[in-house]
Formats: sequence, C-alpha cells, structure tokens
Amino acid sequence: MATKLDFYAVLEVSRTATPDELKKAYRKQAMRYHPDRNPGDHEAEARFKDVNEAYDVLKDDQKRAAYDRFGHDAFEGGGMGGAGGFGGFGGGGLGDIFDQMFGDMMGGRRGGGRRSGADVQVQVEISLTEAFTGVTRPVEVRTRVTCSACDGSGSSDPDAGSTTCPTCHGAGKVRAQQGFFLVERACPTCHGAGKIVRDPCTFCHGTGTEEETRTIEIRIPAGVEDGTRIRMSGEGESGGKGVQPGDLYVHVAVSSHDIFQRDGANIYCRVPLRMTQAALGTEIEVPVIDGSRSKVKIPAGTQTGENFRLRGKGFSVLRSSARGDMYIQVVVETPAHLSKRQRELLEEFETEAAGQDHAKGSPENAGFFSKVRDFFEGKV
Repeated sequence: MATKLDFYAVLEVSRTATPDELKKAYRKQAMRYHPDRNPGDHEAEARFKDVNEAYDVLKDDQKRAAYDRFGHDAFEGGGMGGAGGFGGFGGGGLGDIFDQMFGDMMGGRRGGGRRSGADVQVQVEISLTEAFTGVTRPVEVRTRVTCSACDGSGSSDPDAGSTTCPTCHGAGKVRAQQGFFLVERACPTCHGAGKIVRDPCTFCHGTGTEEETRTIEIRIPAGVEDGTRIRMSGEGESGGKGVQPGDLYVHVAVSSHDIFQRDGANIYCRVPLRMTQAALGTEIEVPVIDGSRSKVKIPAGTQTGENFRLRGKGFSVLRSSARGDMYIQVVVETPAHLSKRQRELLEEFETEAAGQDHAKGSPENAGFFSKVRDFFEGKV
C-alpha cells in the first residue's frame, strides 16, 4: 500500500515554520541526501526527491495554504502548479476546489474526473520509543465496503438495470448559485451515482455499499514526528460498483517520554547532579533511546546548563539509517535537607571559600556582584 509522508515531517520542521526556517531546513536535508554525497544509495536518492518535492510546495505561499487545508489531495489530478489550476490544485480549476471543499456532501473526491468513495481519518497514538524504531499497529476502522448481497450494483436483480437520474441527468451532481459563487454538490436524488436503480437491493437499499469494521495493519516508519499524516491509498470507503475506493489517512500522535525530549533528530536528557559531583567531577551512566547505555565524564566545576553531546545517539531520521545526536543537560541540585555533620562541613567550606579569590572559585558569582557594585556606584 502506497504511503505519502507529511511534507513538514520530511523537512523536519514544525507546521508554523517561517520561510527562513524552511529554507534552512531544506538546505540541510538536501545536502545530507544529495546523490553526489551518497553514491549508489537508492534510499538517500528517494529521500532527496522527497525533500525537493516538500520544499517546492511549502516555499510557495499559495501551495502551502492549499496543502495545510487539503493535504496531498490538493495536488492530485494534475500535478503541482498545473496549467489552469489554482496554486497547485491541478488542472481542474475551481471545479476541483469545490470538490475538495464539498467532498463530504458528494460522498467522495473527484480525483482527476473519477468519483471515489469517502476518505477515512483515524488517529494512532504511539510512544516515543515506537516512533524511534517504527511500529506496525492494527487499527479497527469502521467504513463502508462493497455490498455483499448485490456485489455493489445496488440492485436485487442484475438484469433490471437502471435509469438516468432525472434530477442531475446523469451528472451525479447539481449546481446552485450562492451569492457570487456557483456551488456544486452531490445530487440529492441519486446521491452522486447519476443513475437510479430500478429494483434496489433490500440489503443496502440501492447504495451498493454496507458498513463493516475492518482491521488494518498500519506500518508507521521509524523517525515519524508528532502530527505526521500517512496516506494509505484505496483503504477508505467504497463508493459502490465501478467507483474507486477512498483513501485512509492516519494521523500519528507521539506521546511524551519521562526521560527524553525530542527536537527533530536530536534528543535531550536532563540529568540532575549533586553539588559535590559537579564540583569534584564524576562519571555517570545515562540511558539511550535505543535501549543501550552510555557513560559520560563530567569534569570538575561543571555548571548548571552545560550540555554534553553524544554523537549518533539521538533519534532515527525518517527514511534513512542516520541518527541525530543526544545532549545531556546538566542541572546542579542544591541539597534540600542537611544532616548536622553536612551542615558543619558546608559551613567550613563557606568560611574557606569566602577567603579565596572569588574570580577563580566562583567566577559567575563574582562577576555578577561586581556589576551590582558598579550599578550602585553609578558606573553603569
């Protein structure tokens, strides 16, 4: 089953990314997957094409607006930026726009002049570790499928035939003037079929479809981001005999993690250290998203906010074997409850520290209070 990934996920940017952020992300991804830098790597070549396709749409304000509203459907039936289209709506002009806007009323999309069953939307929630490895998730989908009693014909008697709908004269749709706009909608008599069955099927009442709950295996690739939308062609609702089925759109929600925070292909892990560990230096062992462990050497005098980078220990990159980096963010923790002996030792430490050169022992502290002194003396 063909899947098409979200353009924002391809460029690894948020849906609110600015034009400059889009350009920066595009250059980064294009450089990473350029064929000249990945000779013979078909996966990188495919990724390079995806990156160019995504940027071609998102850099254009009209195309981006259309994509944000209609997704990949905005560019079907004529290609992106086709002649006679509307900023990438394909070659059908306003008729295609009306089909997109009123697709639910018509029971499906036109898709290049052909009617189709309605699209189905489902949401799947996965964990951060599942997003890292990729996962196959069975999902129950309630859709309309071809009627088992009449095989989608809508008639109890296959020889009875049908007549042309007198309302739409076989067009399957009717038009109505609303102010300055001419709006198309599904014919209320034949429900978009263009024909009326003479001897309607008693099971489906002439619609040619019936409701059914199906279990569909959804393959979610490694590296997906929260909000990614995956299209599964032909897995939506049936439109009856002679009508192509709609599509299934899977919206992926990635839940938060207790230890890791993700930012694109990078992962951040906040590690609290005791004051003594930060002052004296230590070695700690941290978990990695792939289930392994890694040791990190913390030098003496480490301050809150310092980061330690672990190359290649970050998140998986969509459609690539590459991985981002992992950053250990240090937070020096002040002891909250002291024993009598601990307090005595710290008081001794403070007495000795007060007699030392602050610029060496506590440079940030000394620098701050030096600026405060200059402020009160009117020097700054």
